Amino acid sequence: MKAINKDITKATTLPGSFYKSGELFNLSKENIFAKTWQIVGDGSKLKLSNSAKPFKFMDGFIDEPLLLVNDKNNNVNCFSNVCTHRGNLLVENSCIIKKDITCKYHGRRFKPCGQFLSMPETNGMQNFPSKEDNLTKVPLQKWKQFLFSSLEPRNDLTAFVNEMDKRVGWMPIEDFIYDSNASRDYLVKANWALYCDNYLEGFHIPFIHKDLAKTLDYSKYNTEIYRYSNLQLGIASGGEHCFDLPESSVDYGKEIAAYYFWIFPNMMFNFYPWGLSLNIVKPISTKLTKVEFKTYIWDESKLELGAGSILDKVEREDEDIVEQVQKGVSSRFYKHGRYSPRMEKGVHHFHTLISDFLNQV
Repeated sequence: MKAINKDITKATTLPGSFYKSGELFNLSKENIFAKTWQIVGDGSKLKLSNSAKPFKFMDGFIDEPLLLVNDKNNNVNCFSNVCTHRGNLLVENSCIIKKDITCKYHGRRFKPCGQFLSMPETNGMQNFPSKEDNLTKVPLQKWKQFLFSSLEPRNDLTAFVNEMDKRVGWMPIEDFIYDSNASRDYLVKANWALYCDNYLEGFHIPFIHKDLAKTLDYSKYNTEIYRYSNLQLGIASGGEHCFDLPESSVDYGKEIAAYYFWIFPNMMFNFYPWGLSLNIVKPISTKLTKVEFKTYIWDESKLELGAGSILDKVEREDEDIVEQVQKGVSSRFYKHGRYSPRMEKGVHHFHTLISDFLNQV
């Protein structure tokens, strides 16, 4: 794939072919998603010792069977959920591990820490057991209340979340309460990256989001670029609801309506005075994407105020335009576009990372 020029004033966007290429879609599985971090839980269902939760790394996209286990010391670990004997799936449903993890196929047993314990009918086996008989431990790291895993991480999680932590870590994020009633999934008939493109610029807000535009001062809209993340800073229009910032914040004195943090490649942490809207973009096919909206409440009394009060309406407007653009970039006449140096810094940053990962820079 052709590299994206690092100079935004000279660069052209990802080619239209990227958004419909099955080859590049599949390449992104291994070169992008397997090598970066995904949120795999928030710890709320793993509070008890020896509690276990099976899951797939990215259900429907990278169906790697994994297992979260909270050990007796209250440390959560992640393992392959595959028996090291003949490959049977070990844990089928969330449960409490009473003594050990036992494979129902041939009775091989593992400790909750993943270490091999025993298996029937092993007399005569040489060089057994070995380290290969233990469950494979998969990288797992935590930020606030969120658990992240990666199959082959190129970088530590801190490289992705450190700037977010420094900017909004003063909030009691670990105490935000998940609200299942306000959380939902959306299916978007567009490529996952096209959905991210749209998120990563405020350029379209006055044209697509008329109501949202009333709450934000477009003239002060700004994007800050970091290594594997970026921040769109939403400044409130006069009289609109904003954060009550502590004096320790670098933004103290500003009327901030929202912090829109994007973490490469597909996670969006949208902080509002009421809490967090966490959006996870999950590829399904070249032209179909699932977007998981997860709501975490800090101050319920502020839910109907400011930029974070009309999220469903904004999402529907985004879906409509992104689905139209998917049709457009599929045109034989569309090659690529150019970036607005002020308003599309986030999109350019995203495209350079995609280019670097796919080309393994």
